[in-house]
Amino acid sequence: MAINKNNILNLFYIFLTIHLIVWTLIPTLTNNNLPLDTIEALAWGSNLDWGFNKHPPMSAFLVEIFYQIFGAQDWAYYLLSQICVIFSFFVVFKLAEEFFENKVFCLLSVLLLEGIYFYNFTTPEFNVNVCLMPFWALTALYLWKGFLNNKIIDWLFVGMFAGFGFLSKYLFIYLGLAIDIFIFYMIYKKKIDYKCLVSLIAFLIVLLPHLIWLIENNYITITYGLDRTGTGHQNFLDHIIHPLTFLGKQIGILILFFLMFLFLNSKLKTKFNFKDNKLLFLLAINIVPIALVFLTSMIMGVKIRTMWMTPFYLFFGILVIYIFQSQINLNKLKGFTAVFVILFIFSPFAYAYVSITQTDKRTDYLGKEEAKKAREFYHNQTKVIGDLRFVKGNEWLAGNLSYHLDERPKWIYNPSNIFLCNKNLECIKYK
Repeated sequence: MAINKNNILNLFYIFLTIHLIVWTLIPTLTNNNLPLDTIEALAWGSNLDWGFNKHPPMSAFLVEIFYQIFGAQDWAYYLLSQICVIFSFFVVFKLAEEFFENKVFCLLSVLLLEGIYFYNFTTPEFNVNVCLMPFWALTALYLWKGFLNNKIIDWLFVGMFAGFGFLSKYLFIYLGLAIDIFIFYMIYKKKIDYKCLVSLIAFLIVLLPHLIWLIENNYITITYGLDRTGTGHQNFLDHIIHPLTFLGKQIGILILFFLMFLFLNSKLKTKFNFKDNKLLFLLAINIVPIALVFLTSMIMGVKIRTMWMTPFYLFFGILVIYIFQSQINLNKLKGFTAVFVILFIFSPFAYAYVSITQTDKRTDYLGKEEAKKAREFYHNQTKVIGDLRFVKGNEWLAGNLSYHLDERPKWIYNPSNIFLCNKNLECIKYK
């Protein structure tokens, strides 16, 4: 089916459906076990709280909802991940409709994202980065609606979705700071009034339980996040090498994206009108968060892990097409479509090949078999059936036992050994 103005919505929904099916089916068929971060979220979900030692609670809430519906069915969590992805694509399309009269540009804004591996190859692993995507997207959409219409309901949605984003991963703070910069600039320019500040009410209400938990648990998740960046072990060169490495990786991430775009426009010449509020908004939600991450790396001398950037490029298609829309040649859509289809087919095949040929990955772990051994061990030691209520250990080994055991024992963190426990927390060392 060719891309034209009359079938855009049909093509868009077909694309979403195929993406959902393919990226749910491929890992279901080729993986023996769920990935590390998904098992980790399931471990947290078995013993829900308002936060955990590594992250805030949203990813655990979502997987627990799916566990209560589907149980220990691996495909369900691949499905959950893809729901987050295609819902984010849907929100991107809705935001693009605010910027383009031509629906072809709206569709292209989403299809270009298939050139960024964050939105295909890495998506089978449901984790905090994937969990963050829908809330990142929704916050930006309602920020634009709030700016455009200045309705209290839109600003409340901005605060609510920003709160959910922060509960997904603290990295949301970079979009939050970019939003603050945009809002204060527009207040200064008298484009909006102080009605926007009601978003803070919704934001704080959503965050309050987690903030209380954070205080009661000595800010453990913040400490973990800082440790992951290597904070406190920097030398002078780190302030140069780490930010330059970060920039190099971002260029690498976008190579296929721009290769696809070159099939629409090979000139890449334009004039920036910084009085254009639409352009300022798109720069705020796309460029400013990345620039703030770069400054963080440069000032603190810390490493930025590539996967942390997963939600940052959701609106990159809208930005690039908006800037160059006058030069885009829609007569070249056949070439663009051919490249898109090649990438769309190649990516799941590449994932399947890696999954099948490499046999030492986390997804090759025999979690079900290990759970059977643990159950037999516990029953032989205690002579009691159905009394296994808790499993102590790390998120991976103990988390797998919690997920695969029919009893669904609650996971409790323990840094070294694995313990199997009854309802009174009387435990037997397993490993």
